[in-house]
Amino acid sequence: MAAVMRSAAVRCAGVRRAPCPRLAARQAVRQQLLWGARPQAQPLRQQRLIRASATATKEGKYGKQPKGPEESLEYRVFVQRDGKEISCWHDIPLYAEDGALNMVVEIPKETSAKMECATDEPSNPIKQDIKKGKLRYYPYNINWNYGMLPQTWEDPMHLTPEADNAGGDNDPVDVVEIGSATLVTGGVYKVKPLGVYAMIDDGEVDWKVIAINVDDPKAASVNDVEDVEREFPGELEKILTWFRDYKIPDGKPANKFGYDSQALNKEFALDVIKETHTFYNNLKNGQRENDKGLALQ
Repeated sequence: MAAVMRSAAVRCAGVRRAPCPRLAARQAVRQQLLWGARPQAQPLRQQRLIRASATATKEGKYGKQPKGPEESLEYRVFVQRDGKEISCWHDIPLYAEDGALNMVVEIPKETSAKMECATDEPSNPIKQDIKKGKLRYYPYNINWNYGMLPQTWEDPMHLTPEADNAGGDNDPVDVVEIGSATLVTGGVYKVKPLGVYAMIDDGEVDWKVIAINVDDPKAASVNDVEDVEREFPGELEKILTWFRDYKIPDGKPANKFGYDSQALNKEFALDVIKETHTFYNNLKNGQRENDKGLALQ
């Protein structure tokens, strides 16, 4: 499938790491924050306290229903609406009111269990990823709330020339939520999109939308990537570094990024979201063959 061209003006609007006399000092501080004073990864038992403290966070009309014992291969978190089980991928609209998006949280900030939407299971619950029969954990905590945009899909047949001509990763679009509150696995939150990174993971494009919870105290102050740099100094670099390097402790190479590792602006992010929403709709209505065994009901 031919790549959809985006304007050069939009591409160049991303935030870049411009040369600056203080750059080396800032990078040293960021590296210390990332690696020197990093909090220890928290086991899933300790995450229960985080989830309990986050239950007062607004989730609107949605709820969640855990099933199976935690820290097990059977553990699942199902999303509910009005008490009925739904698919967090198919049954939650992408777009909310006032230009916001709906985000489904998979991994709360400062936790390490690699939770994800099970796109190949009925109702698409959230489960912990498995590799070689074992539950997967990041080598250290993720510093932001992490989740997905419902009703989006990164099509493996869609190639992005500016990202090594790689295809999509066959998953919903990921979201990195930079707000101050710890959100809840299976929670549905309205977020403002601010920008996006084009990460290349194992030869596939894996978009990382940067967003903020609309209820965060700083939400009114940030509307684009330039605002993120002003209100959250160094956060864009920290996100880039974390996702670039998290596989290195396991002996794997660093991830790469397209578009010269730029944090692309909100307009670009909205274009990516619209495009992947179209890919999702084509998959759901049968226009695009479901050749990956995804659960679409």
